[in-house]
Amino acid sequence: MFKGIQRFFGFDTGDEDLVEDDAPQPVSAPPTAFRIGEKLLIKGEVAGDGDLELAGRFEGVINVNGRVIVGDRAEVDADISASTIVVGGKVRGNLTATGRVEILPQGVLTGNLKSGSFAAADGALVKGEIVIERGARGRAEA
Repeated sequence: MFKGIQRFFGFDTGDEDLVEDDAPQPVSAPPTAFRIGEKLLIKGEVAGDGDLELAGRFEGVINVNGRVIVGDRAEVDADISASTIVVGGKVRGNLTATGRVEILPQGVLTGNLKSGSFAAADGALVKGEIVIERGARGRAEA
């Protein structure tokens, strides 16, 4: 599992001797990502270019050309549209990604999902319709 996350974020060292850890791993965003902290509640709309890390609560709409990372303690009530979406916390809303959507072991999604590639780790919970677009790169993994 951890090797898959490393590969996803481009940190795969190629070292096959690592022991895989089943404990939930914290999700980290690029250092340039805009971050909504754990003790914040934001309501509204976020739009633009760049990455977004959600560690607290967010209610509204997210539409970014970049990566959206929902941290393991985050609670999000929003429709999210981005190039890549990683869910480590709780999301209630619809997800649309031009690239990949990944639900981590502690992640919970209640809503529909549409993307070019999808992966859900063991322990992840998804309740809704999943649509993988034809001709998009990648494939569905569960």
